[in-house]
Amino acid sequence: MSAAEAEFELRAATLADLDAIWAIEHAVFDREAWSIEMMRDELTADHRQYVVLLNGQGEIKGYGGLLAVGEDGDIQTIALAPEVRGAGHGRVLMDALLDEADSRGVRKVFLEVRADNPIARSLYASLGFTEIAVRPRYYQPDDVDAVVMQLEMENRR
Repeated sequence: MSAAEAEFELRAATLADLDAIWAIEHAVFDREAWSIEMMRDELTADHRQYVVLLNGQGEIKGYGGLLAVGEDGDIQTIALAPEVRGAGHGRVLMDALLDEADSRGVRKVFLEVRADNPIARSLYASLGFTEIAVRPRYYQPDDVDAVVMQLEMENRR
């Protein structure tokens, strides 16, 4: 068991978690953050599974979401509170989302990541994702490209 797993736990997100999730969303993504209404819709929409990362005091310190329809899945979002980054929690969240995708029969998982985020790109590559496309100026208002990545679940590491 990794240190990240020992200190924290995961559980399915509920609508009661909305305020804590949105606080992290806003802190992490600032001007690019989804609105609280969009986040509420994500937590309650069909074909989605959101998980939260709780510290030892039961505080939400991260979350991630998966959309799974048929054989395709999409990592909708993933974020960690700044004070818990760099300790392996992103990998724990991603593993949980990929396990969920696997349990739903997903064969390919997609995601978009900012081109200027080498830490996230490295994490996704270490999980077996490959870069398949670029969406120019996708992230607004900063005009940052999105790198589209894909994981063939049979190649999951």
